[in-house]
Amino acid sequence: MNVIMRIIAALALCVAVYGAAFALEIVNVNTKITDVIHNPAFGGYGRLIFPADEYYYSGDTLGDLRLTWYSNIKPSRTVDIVNYMLGQVQNGRKIFYRIYPDDDPRAEDTGLFFFRGKRGAKFAVCNAGGGFVFVGAMHDSFPHALELSRKGYNAFALIYRPGAETACEDLARAIAFIHENAEDLGVDVEGYSLWGGSAGARMAAWLGAYGTEAFGEKKYPRPSAVIMQYTGLSEVTGHEAPTYACVGTSDGIAPYRSMESYVGRIKANGTDAMIEVFRGLSHGFGLGEGTAAEGWLNNAVKFWEKRQ
Repeated sequence: MNVIMRIIAALALCVAVYGAAFALEIVNVNTKITDVIHNPAFGGYGRLIFPADEYYYSGDTLGDLRLTWYSNIKPSRTVDIVNYMLGQVQNGRKIFYRIYPDDDPRAEDTGLFFFRGKRGAKFAVCNAGGGFVFVGAMHDSFPHALELSRKGYNAFALIYRPGAETACEDLARAIAFIHENAEDLGVDVEGYSLWGGSAGARMAAWLGAYGTEAFGEKKYPRPSAVIMQYTGLSEVTGHEAPTYACVGTSDGIAPYRSMESYVGRIKANGTDAMIEVFRGLSHGFGLGEGTAAEGWLNNAVKFWEKRQ
């Protein structure tokens, strides 16, 4: 009997110790945003999971999170992303990479979050919008990267310095970093794609048209496809990458007629391009889960796959 009691006591102690630790590492809609930011598992980069400038988001918990200019934020998706990140870290996988040396001032608010797919698979870089004043990654690039990784692709979500020029410089550096470290990262650099929403879509389009060499890096291959959402970009250079676009008819920031014109002019230059327009959707619908846009990402992936 004493032996049994000692075993029960030991089990109870394990539950008390390890169960409590487990509870601290798995989040839900009631988890405070500050607890995620300061979670030691993230080693100091937790603050970059959310906009570095707190002015552009609100809410105390993951369930309450709101981002400026964004609609259709799903608390369940926010929780899914943070739990994925924690799970990767707990399994010994590195999820955040600095793209600049640690002693470079540009390193403070930049980096790549890595959503791993199959080793040796092609990669995508996802760029969130935020009007070039903040990076709305939790809704506008993390969800996309996670879904791409679940399809087997290696996906990176870029945290960049706000500002059109600096953002493009950081994306160019990110593309260079991935090429330079392709073997260690386990990615195929051929036929990669650039994704972006709003300001992030401009970044993807500009790098696709002008290349890394236009933004301070040596020349690397252009993307095989650019996937862009809800942007008011109108400039067509004639050097665009094959382009998939989508937008909602109620978007007051990026009018769908402008995007239709933009895509039409790319096609007129002989470059593959397509656009999907979703009735009633406003700016920043992200994955569009539960809306008329649900499933657009699958169509975008098919577009990319045909051009790899």
